[in-house]
Amino acid sequence: MVKIARWNFDGGTQSGFVDGVNCYPLPAGQGVQTLLDAGLEETLGLARDTIGSSPAVPLADVELLAPLVPATIRDFVTFEEHVEGMRMSIDGMAGVMPEWYEAPTFYFTNPHTVTGTGEVIGIPAGCEDLDFETEVAAVVGRVPGSDGRNLTAEEAHRHIFGYTVLNDWSARDLQRREMKVSLGPCKGKDFANTLGPWIVTADEFEDRHDAEGFLPISMAVKVNGEAIGQDLLSNMGWPFAELVAYASQDSVVRPGDVLGSGTCGSGCLGELWGRNGAKTPPPLKTGDVVRMTVEGIGSIENTVGDRREAVTRVAARVRPRNRVAFAVASQA
Repeated sequence: MVKIARWNFDGGTQSGFVDGVNCYPLPAGQGVQTLLDAGLEETLGLARDTIGSSPAVPLADVELLAPLVPATIRDFVTFEEHVEGMRMSIDGMAGVMPEWYEAPTFYFTNPHTVTGTGEVIGIPAGCEDLDFETEVAAVVGRVPGSDGRNLTAEEAHRHIFGYTVLNDWSARDLQRREMKVSLGPCKGKDFANTLGPWIVTADEFEDRHDAEGFLPISMAVKVNGEAIGQDLLSNMGWPFAELVAYASQDSVVRPGDVLGSGTCGSGCLGELWGRNGAKTPPPLKTGDVVRMTVEGIGSIENTVGDRREAVTRVAARVRPRNRVAFAVASQA
């Protein structure tokens, strides 16, 4: 198994491979993006040459960071159970909208607010209903000869460099208001995403895909040590290869892009609120510890910090509805 990570050590940031209890840094000037640009096969060869031969740094002595700084983050919504529960939570409606079944849907979120395991996640201003979302993310790498456009599912599968755990933190009360404008979440989502603890290269999972390309690996989340939800990644409506292919249609996927699975069934509080008809379990509060574990990848854990106190809304100016254009005098 090849794990790729970023970490702080001895006053500096390093990137490299994690093997057992040791970290093996890449040469100076090289980082995770270097590996993604090189592609999976070259990276596996470099890992074989690096692990055990370069000076090791004990894993226990480093502070793990998010394993990459993504170029983009597309977050899908692929678990039917989650969609059903969240629809009850946000709209009070039962069932899944028929459009969900027609094609995978995603939104773009903020790559600049990505955090790593162990970081404190502050509650954004105006939020009373802080939530987590338990996900797996695929990381795109280079495939020689491909420009990442209009990929088939088979081609897209080769672009999947590896997998990491994703927590798509959510301010549910902010999100509910924003979604009524029919555009998508903004401040309800872009304050934090956690990736980690590392990227596990895709070859580790190659023989675990089922006949349709799904990965039957377990996902689970706990708050303060209490189990909240669990699911199988194979309960996605589409396998990751089809998500990458869909993202590339009339567009492009490039090394460093991250594509999230969306929240697994029972993998967040909001879904449970919809099913329970009440906010049970309660929203996250300062001091709560959220731990997510995905089979074959690892665990990420974050503590909830303080709420930022600030004015969060500014009312629109009301403008007169004067739609008559001013006449422009022509010049002789």
